[in-house]
Amino acid sequence: MARVDVLEILSPGILASLQDTGRLGFGRIGVAPSGAADSYACRVGNLLAGNLENAAAVEITLMGFQARFRCETVFVLTGADLQAALNGQPLPMWTACRAAPGDVLDLPAPVCGCRAYLAVGGGFHCPAVMGSRATNIGSGFGGYQGRALQAGDILQGHDPQHYLHRDGRSLPDALKAVPTSDWVLRVLPGPQEDQFPAASREEFYAAVYTVSGSSDRTGVRLEGPPIAKKAGAPDSILSEGILCGAIQVPGDGKPIILMNETVTGGYRKIAVVIAADLPLLGQVAPGDTVSFQKTDLAEARKLLQGVEAAVDWVRGHFAD
Repeated sequence: MARVDVLEILSPGILASLQDTGRLGFGRIGVAPSGAADSYACRVGNLLAGNLENAAAVEITLMGFQARFRCETVFVLTGADLQAALNGQPLPMWTACRAAPGDVLDLPAPVCGCRAYLAVGGGFHCPAVMGSRATNIGSGFGGYQGRALQAGDILQGHDPQHYLHRDGRSLPDALKAVPTSDWVLRVLPGPQEDQFPAASREEFYAAVYTVSGSSDRTGVRLEGPPIAKKAGAPDSILSEGILCGAIQVPGDGKPIILMNETVTGGYRKIAVVIAADLPLLGQVAPGDTVSFQKTDLAEARKLLQGVEAAVDWVRGHFAD
């Protein structure tokens, strides 16, 4: 397929990188999955643009992103509402829009949510590493030269002119994941839940936490009542493999929800965010509040089936 210059980065804002659905299956050798923090927004954006759902998209964090289109293309913005505008005119979210050469895209500041996703028809070109185009910033591979995007970077795409007919396609409101600032995350019991006394477990589920400004793609750090371990138990445990969504409690008792850039951990996990709610973690922003609701495996499976049914509908409804 012919490659052309699609997008010139004028400002990456706080953090922007190329991500896809992640680099799965390499945790045993210490390689984190990386990938989009909000996988639902990234997958749906790609499908609306006419791509496979695992194509690379730009993950844009909070504010300050600006880019210039270098060719005519269809693009889609999903995820956080960062007040997107094209040449100063407001843009709809979850909708395929058309850009002309020279058009400037701005995402200046958040209304709600933390991360927006920019997909273009034909996808962004970058070589796959271990089967994924996701940027692993800490290890320096994947994405664009293995790093976060910088001003002056020019992203290439594949035959964007073949996707222009997708202009105007929009997701039904019922399928849009609209971020909030008060999050309720559903969880299953963690593998070390029994190492916390009953009073600590009750406090964990009753508490309303505030998201710390030191949160990042490694983990969401929470400020609130500390969760005490059982008397006499050591602060840490033997390090073990970690899943995205595991809620570990370090020595200071303040929970951390682990995310895409972690593969091992040596603290007790009191709970684990269910798979259906993992995309929400990508939208939890500093200053937001978070509380936890306990569920069971049957309900968690049902909720995940609902998420996948929504993606299936988009895949089928917008297929050419």
